[in-house]
Amino acid sequence: MSFYGFVLAGTHSGAGKTTITTGILSALTKRGYGVQPYKTGPDYIDPAFHSFVVGRKSRNLDTWLLDEDSVRYLFAKNCQDADVVVVEGVMGLFDGFGGTEDIGSTASLAKTLNLPVVLIIDGSGMARSAAAIVHGYATFDPQCRIAGVIVNKVSGKKHYEILKEAIEHGTGIPCLGYIASNSQIELSSRHLGLVPAHEVANLKEQLETVAQMVEETIDLDQLLKIAEGQKPEPTTHKVFSEFGKYKGLRVGIALDESFNFYYWDNIDLMKDLGCQCVFFSPVNDANLPENLDFIYIGGGFPEVFAAKLGANETMKADLRAYQQQGKPIYAECGGLMYLTEAITDFQGKREIMTGILPGETRMTGKLKHFGYNEIVTSQELTGRALGIRAHEFHRSEYTDHGLTPQYTLTKNRGTDREVLWHCGYKNNRAFGAYAHVHFYSEPQWLYFWLDQGKLVKENSNESI
Repeated sequence: MSFYGFVLAGTHSGAGKTTITTGILSALTKRGYGVQPYKTGPDYIDPAFHSFVVGRKSRNLDTWLLDEDSVRYLFAKNCQDADVVVVEGVMGLFDGFGGTEDIGSTASLAKTLNLPVVLIIDGSGMARSAAAIVHGYATFDPQCRIAGVIVNKVSGKKHYEILKEAIEHGTGIPCLGYIASNSQIELSSRHLGLVPAHEVANLKEQLETVAQMVEETIDLDQLLKIAEGQKPEPTTHKVFSEFGKYKGLRVGIALDESFNFYYWDNIDLMKDLGCQCVFFSPVNDANLPENLDFIYIGGGFPEVFAAKLGANETMKADLRAYQQQGKPIYAECGGLMYLTEAITDFQGKREIMTGILPGETRMTGKLKHFGYNEIVTSQELTGRALGIRAHEFHRSEYTDHGLTPQYTLTKNRGTDREVLWHCGYKNNRAFGAYAHVHFYSEPQWLYFWLDQGKLVKENSNESI
């Protein structure tokens, strides 16, 4: 069977990328293709929709967080058993780290992977002007190959035909179809973006509607013809030398409606290193899994499920006992919030959390820190300063009670490096910070935490 790969990019946020991506994923899956989805950038919610549709984990690829070798390695690694790869973009096609370079953007990823781009435009309220928009995107960076256009939010077939004629005449780029305006297929949003897939009650029916619209008004055969190419050859990576090093280490990963913001390649890397990964629910499980050597609590929406988290006293007690034994816990963003004494939600309701980290978190009315940054860890924490690229996106703030921050977060602005703020708090071997880290950005950061687990395990006279 042939291999196909393409990028679905938008002109801007809100152009309809996720809705159209899920519809295309569903339609191709129904046709019998094995489809591997990817998401550009540091998004956790969109990949969950992809995974729901195709029944396999969507992966994040980010040319700012990761070097090109890591991007190509993870891309090839995860699509060897696929027939089609579909990469959903982020924001607008050229939006990335800064205003003068494309690193971190959808365009940067498309060029790194040598994939054609299908541009999604919002056709509402336009006719010939649509050609000017497509022309601008197609010529802005000639190395980024826009091979087709899909028009979203048209009033109907006649409107689309006007747009198609204008775009194809003005640019020579083929239009592959359209999606008509329909409020019933718009995915709901809240304070950090789309409402996660597992919280959408009628998601299956909604996605079936989108898939049917895709089948009827988007030419999938032409899309696949544009996207036909060679399957990427598997590549090597520096992490190979460490594979199996942590064999026998038992890692507990919080995964439920409250904590589900993970780069799945982080979890796969721990497995490749020899770890046994077991999942638990801080909301629904009464107790931690037995014999854990390391706990990883990712981000999510603990503020939405704070009452349930607060009510699960046995789970909180298990986590406190685990931490008091000196065993390592690593928590990001929502995980940090859970490790504190309490969460106060948007309505001002305060719920008691684990209390592992002194201090409290409170939801605020605006984003506190948003975007890419670079972490420098303290020597007190890691023995030597590690530089790690990361991403933050949160509306809560943490008021610590005298803890010393272990992170200095910076951003390069032109020729200057600006210190943004200080974060990252530890109590014994429990650690929480707002920054989300892709372990392939700096594998030594993961090795540091697994070494902590290995050390405690060895000191307890258990074999590893």
